[in-house]
Amino acid sequence: MTSFSLTPDQIRQYHQDGYLIVPGLLTADEIARLYTVAVDDQAVSRNAINVNDRTGKRSKLSLWYKPGNDIYGLLTRSRRLVDSVDALLDGTAPVCHFHSKLMQKEPRVGGAWEWHQDYGYWYKNEFLFPDQMMSVMLAITDANRENGCLQVIPGTHKMGRVEHGFAGEQVGASQRYVDLALKTMPLVYVTLKAGDVLFFHSNILHRSEANLSDRARWSLISCYNRQSNPGYNEVASAGACITPIDVVPDDALLTREAGGLTEAEANFLAKEDDLALK
Repeated sequence: MTSFSLTPDQIRQYHQDGYLIVPGLLTADEIARLYTVAVDDQAVSRNAINVNDRTGKRSKLSLWYKPGNDIYGLLTRSRRLVDSVDALLDGTAPVCHFHSKLMQKEPRVGGAWEWHQDYGYWYKNEFLFPDQMMSVMLAITDANRENGCLQVIPGTHKMGRVEHGFAGEQVGASQRYVDLALKTMPLVYVTLKAGDVLFFHSNILHRSEANLSDRARWSLISCYNRQSNPGYNEVASAGACITPIDVVPDDALLTREAGGLTEAEANFLAKEDDLALK
């Protein structure tokens, strides 16, 4: 497999806009294997958390902290992702894994997510440096406007953290600042094909609409952090957020025997825990 690295232009675009799309970073065979495991993953199903939007539509997510030798961990720990994150994050300390989420927005019932910044949550965990944190979204299925793709406001990562408060069962950004941002910067619908990867800054404002289509929208989101950026109020990850990632070759996703998650190894977010802090 040919090694992948971001170009200087891609790195500049990320720092300018706060996000970067890399089309087709995963092959059709890799996506097929990932999807096959994900839909049958009993540990993911048992640990799924339902989150309602303001209209009562419901999305499911399963969140875990330890990237292991399961199919998701082999992707999260892959050279192409870790090296890309390393090229985009501020600082030089080793790249660490904070947590990963399997997001499941089912047809007709999958709910919306309010405008927010990831650092709007992670600030509560007492991480000090948002430029040393980011999320990487892999599209397991196509994401488009009909099935509730992500929306971003480019450049809002330069605004700094804005206040967040509860909006129903979710925590959302101050609508006043969202409205001001939309007066100043464009709204972008991040449409992705299965296998495309989106890198986005911890402070970029983003949201998604409900899934009104007949097709599911599934994605894997892995969140990364520099070892130099400890979360002083972060205990759930059991130190994973400042433990350097054990990187694996890109071909591990296809060449190694790997299945789904196990409760004992993955360290799932408990259903009773406060999602607002994650």
